[in-house]
Amino acid sequence: MTETLIWLIPLPPILAFALIILVTNRRKALSHSVAVGAAFLSWLASMIVFVRAIQTEGLSEHPFASAINWLPLGQSWFKIGIQIDPLSAIALFFVAWTVLMIFVYSIGYHNYGSPTGDHDRAGLPPHGAMVTDEHGHSHLVPSVEPMYSRFFAFISLFAFGMYVLVISDNLLTLYVGWEIMGLCSYLLIGFWYAKESARSAAIKAFLTTRIGDMFMLLGLAYLYSATGTLNYQAIFSNLDVLSKLASASSGVLGLSAAGLIGLLLFIGTVGKSAQWPLHIWLPDAMEGPTPVSAMIHAATMVSAGVYLVIRVFPLISAGWTPGTPINTTMTIMAFIGAFTALFAATIAVAQNDIKRVLAYSTISHFGYMIAALGVGAYVAAAFHLVMHAFFKALLFLAAGSVIHGMEHGVFHTGEHVDAQDMFNMGGLRKKMPLTFWTFLIGGFALSGFPLITAGFWSKDEILSGAFSSGHGVVFGVLGLAALLTAFYTMRQITLTFLGQPRTEAAKHAQETHWTMTLPLVILAAFAVAAGWSGIPEGFPGLGGLIPNWFHEFVGSMLHLAPVEAGYSLVPLATSLVVALGGLYLGWRMYRNVTAGAPDPLQKLLGGFYTLLKNKYYFDEIYNTVFIQPSKWLAETFTYGWLDRTIIDGFLHAIARFALWLGGVLRNFFDVPLVNGAGDSLGKGVRWFGSSLRITQSGRLQQYMITAVLVIVAFGVVFYYFLVLA
Repeated sequence: MTETLIWLIPLPPILAFALIILVTNRRKALSHSVAVGAAFLSWLASMIVFVRAIQTEGLSEHPFASAINWLPLGQSWFKIGIQIDPLSAIALFFVAWTVLMIFVYSIGYHNYGSPTGDHDRAGLPPHGAMVTDEHGHSHLVPSVEPMYSRFFAFISLFAFGMYVLVISDNLLTLYVGWEIMGLCSYLLIGFWYAKESARSAAIKAFLTTRIGDMFMLLGLAYLYSATGTLNYQAIFSNLDVLSKLASASSGVLGLSAAGLIGLLLFIGTVGKSAQWPLHIWLPDAMEGPTPVSAMIHAATMVSAGVYLVIRVFPLISAGWTPGTPINTTMTIMAFIGAFTALFAATIAVAQNDIKRVLAYSTISHFGYMIAALGVGAYVAAAFHLVMHAFFKALLFLAAGSVIHGMEHGVFHTGEHVDAQDMFNMGGLRKKMPLTFWTFLIGGFALSGFPLITAGFWSKDEILSGAFSSGHGVVFGVLGLAALLTAFYTMRQITLTFLGQPRTEAAKHAQETHWTMTLPLVILAAFAVAAGWSGIPEGFPGLGGLIPNWFHEFVGSMLHLAPVEAGYSLVPLATSLVVALGGLYLGWRMYRNVTAGAPDPLQKLLGGFYTLLKNKYYFDEIYNTVFIQPSKWLAETFTYGWLDRTIIDGFLHAIARFALWLGGVLRNFFDVPLVNGAGDSLGKGVRWFGSSLRITQSGRLQQYMITAVLVIVAFGVVFYYFLVLA
């Protein structure tokens, strides 16, 4: 029964996608009802499976699993199936909740029930509709999204891809879900395809993630060639297989087979989870509608990258035991994760777009998770993945609510200001109180506000893991990144909600529809209470009051029992100081910003601020080093020389030779022989006909004389042969 239910979890979203595309696309209400209903059914099935999973003893050794034959392999079959173990159970939990909340939120975000805009057209954001009130006054109000049904179809397909990835029992069908989400990210980032910036962002995301996916596919091919399977249980739960892979040499950079396969799969995560140096696509993904940002950052695509590394961690760490030096692949992961966490946090402090700040915070926090896995803090990484999904979904949806409220003010006043620029906001706590309090909870969770937020418990566990394992550099870098996180988060809250409105649009902003605020309230509850499932036993005062259920449940996935980090004063004090200190500094620096005033940080940092604001010029560097040479290679070398000169020249030479050969055959064979023989035959027939023509005189007497002569001649011949002979 449970296995059948697991098979059915991805089915409602893909059916919703097909139904909306083929049947309901002209009816907005029916389309969103189908999509939200499908999301609810998958959520319900996921919750039933999750409850059964946490009630099952020994789930990691004996997961819920079922498989069917898929591809014939000579004497055997390649099987695909479903599997729910502790890791996929907790992933299923956060995916189901965040997907459902985003689907409901999207109804209000796309202005369902609002009039159609006078000048709106498909491929562009709605520009508003002019309405007349009861007093005869005309007002510009938000208008409904022109491609409303199309949006719900695409996010249904997006959800299907993530569900397939989570419930798969092997890396091949995981890769199928992985690529479905890659397609959906392209479709949804470029949802407003008539905007040049949206089209460019979609292409950028698609091509950048393809780099990682190529290496991931190489890793899958190597793994299959080495083991003959891609099944989780057959590889990650088989100590003999892991031991053989750890001891076998790959012949590349001194890595073992396990190390090289793990590194190739990790590069896939670098692309999907936007880690340095493939981080450049994620900030530009903000070109899509805000629910898309929440889907990418929290519920699906970016989370899938870290989920993959957590899933294959037994392979990456094969041959390593806690307390010993980490292997080469883990060292690379620790470096990239820690560097990305700090690198992205420094950029976030100088961004003014409310969604772009959150985008860089996502890059930074996934760097936290990668660094945690690099130092062996397996449970801490999984814990932060779940907590981050809830408070990052909350923050993006709350940011969308802020933008929505600001757009109302823009329509009402006619003021031409950027509704996403935080320096155009201010004072919104009074205009949008529900959005303010939920954003505050999400921001505090992101910052790791002590004790009362989920982010504190998960981030503190990562810091404790890095410190207790002796990786002081990683610990220090992550601590500095946490300080910057708290700083830019409070900067965001202060500029957006506190102080006085800095534009007329901010003065006339208003709270959003309940379909947008209800998901915020539910996610805010998770941003607080979800962290209680992982309070460490050794935490001073609170440890043991609530069982550390998460650590026991997910930690059972490892063959080596995870060692819970002890709580020395150093990581605990660091967590408290960086969270509270960063929040205080952010509030103090931005509490008195007035309309038109420059960023206070600009004066403090000088030229370095420009470097941060321009993202260290990575886009420009990549454009110079990779994109322009690629264009030259494509246009000048490949097209201009190789295609037009070599290939076309060769084909043209063949054509000219064929033309010459045809002339030779025509002049020396076809005309004199073929045509000559045919013409001579025709002339002979004509001459013969002309010669016989004189016998056709039309005179009866002549015909009778001729007939008599013929009969006489015939008689003579007959007589000669039969009588005389």
